Amino acid sequence: MESSAYHHDLALLEWQIELGAFEAIGDVPVNRYEVPAAVEKPKAAVAATPAVAPVPQARVDAVAIAEQAAAAAATLEDLRAAMAAFEHCDLKKGARNLVFSDGIPGASVMLVGEAPGRDEDRAGKPFVGRAGQLLDKMLAAIDMGRDRAEAPVYITNVLPWRPPQNRDPKPEEIAMMKPFLMRHIALAKPQVLVIVGNWSCQALLGKRGITRLRGAWTEAAGVPALPIFHPAYLLRSPEFKREAWADLLSLKAKLADG
Repeated sequence: MESSAYHHDLALLEWQIELGAFEAIGDVPVNRYEVPAAVEKPKAAVAATPAVAPVPQARVDAVAIAEQAAAAAATLEDLRAAMAAFEHCDLKKGARNLVFSDGIPGASVMLVGEAPGRDEDRAGKPFVGRAGQLLDKMLAAIDMGRDRAEAPVYITNVLPWRPPQNRDPKPEEIAMMKPFLMRHIALAKPQVLVIVGNWSCQALLGKRGITRLRGAWTEAAGVPALPIFHPAYLLRSPEFKREAWADLLSLKAKLADG
């Protein structure tokens, strides 16, 4: 007859098998309560290798790059291509089109606006929205226009890409695009510059305050220059149209005097 110990041990084994313990780890039993004769000393911790600090990338001098690209342009088409290839102005990422110029290159009068708006961004030309329509009327009043062969004008902007939500240009944006503007003026060779609006004055004259600057002849880029109100400002403040008309007559007289 089998002893009760046998059945007891068998029951324990079956119970362990039901729990999933169906494989022995070792052939020799291990007494976990036995105290070892000697305890191995813990090994000294190995000093962690210090992390290598990332090498800071050299800061890109966008103005210097713009100056080099602008100086290399021998023609207006070269300049347009150089501006289209310029990747350091974030405005380009959100714009639909590069707004380079309109009118007739080589015209005696070159107008420099501020920055494209929504309509200009879509068309790829400066001054084509409501402000542009008013500008055309203003120029027509003194027998000039962007498409008049006998008295043409040439038009560009300080910034060739539209700022988001038509916000004001930032100083760093003006600084990096100014070399292109100065080269644009040099290649277009106008007799007279018309500086349209506050931000154009900031770029070409280094100062703002169009209500104080307008109508007073000065010089920019080595060319006689006349600051005037931006047509968009006149749309908001039509009470200044009388002063704008006086500025247009001053422009006409300047051209007549040669």
